[in-house]
Amino acid sequence: MRVSKKTDYALRALFTLVDHYGGAPIPIRELARRNDVPKRFLEQIMLGLKAQGWVASSAGIRGGYFLAKSPGKITMGEVVRHFDGILAPIDCVSVTGYKRCSQESVCRFRRVFYDARNYIASLMDRATLAEVAKGLPVSRQEVSSGFIGGEGI
Repeated sequence: MRVSKKTDYALRALFTLVDHYGGAPIPIRELARRNDVPKRFLEQIMLGLKAQGWVASSAGIRGGYFLAKSPGKITMGEVVRHFDGILAPIDCVSVTGYKRCSQESVCRFRRVFYDARNYIASLMDRATLAEVAKGLPVSRQEVSSGFIGGEGI
């Protein structure tokens, strides 16, 4: 699974809003600056988040964006599916993006992708913004260690 820039930027903005949940709205310019996101692109993303009811906005000099829904009620799975459509790594194991493959009846590796889909979907659907926000960032050392033969990960 690989998420788009749009999803990446949406999650960045959402977690900034989680950190300020219940506080003053954050102007779009500030959201863009804090998350290193082009402002015009973020404006489109925020409209998508707003359409889902996850964020709201207020106008005026002290206006901006804020979470419209509790961070415990929004999952990463919902956000990824909204912007990227599916979580499945290949089309032949997707529920909503299914495309038949001529090798389905004999394919042996499809099961691994099917299991990966189920694991990823379960993990992402349990990962509320509130729970994820409690965690620590992953260090560069963590990314590099713990895998034997993990080239290409």
